[in-house]
Amino acid sequence: MALQLGDTVPNFTQDSQLGSINLYDFAEGSWVVLFSHPADYTPVCTTELGEVAKLRPEWEKRNVKTIALSVDSAESHKGWIGDINETQCTLVDYPIIADADKSVSDLYGMIHPNALNNLTVRSVFIIDPNKKLRLQITYPASTGRNFQEILRVIDSLQLTDNHQVATPVNWCDGDDCVVVPSIPTEEARAKFPKGVTEIKPYLRTTPQPNR
Repeated sequence: MALQLGDTVPNFTQDSQLGSINLYDFAEGSWVVLFSHPADYTPVCTTELGEVAKLRPEWEKRNVKTIALSVDSAESHKGWIGDINETQCTLVDYPIIADADKSVSDLYGMIHPNALNNLTVRSVFIIDPNKKLRLQITYPASTGRNFQEILRVIDSLQLTDNHQVATPVNWCDGDDCVVVPSIPTEEARAKFPKGVTEIKPYLRTTPQPNR
């Protein structure tokens, strides 16, 4: 069965260039971004893995751990990481799962045979500290991911988990938010002292509560 938002993600233990990784132990109360790649020594993946390493301060600020996956071996990963570090001017310090038997790929539905034979497509899974799946995006092999968008979604999820707001189109951290429909306007005005703007009875905005 395909994973759906809100599901508890399945655990796994698999080899990586950093040794054996158990997902639940690795998470340890953090958010997790799990993302898969078609293969080692491929150009788009090289740029992606380098970018994730460069964004280390941003992940840490949000209590996020990153973990990549490819169907190649841990030894292959080690050689490839040397190329990534050299060409992308960074240091890959997070695990890359070696899913040679495709057990994790199958468990998470990362293989789309009509798109990419028996290799993993560019899947992204955002997992919260309760091990719930909060976002899933699948990109084609030819298109590199936008990790600024992944960070934006995490900002939205962490904000809306703690405040009764939603984030509108193209929202970025610091922008106005939308008051959720379940709160009446007068109650919202008391709840959000920075102010509530009523555009329509169902469309109310307020400055970001945690700013």
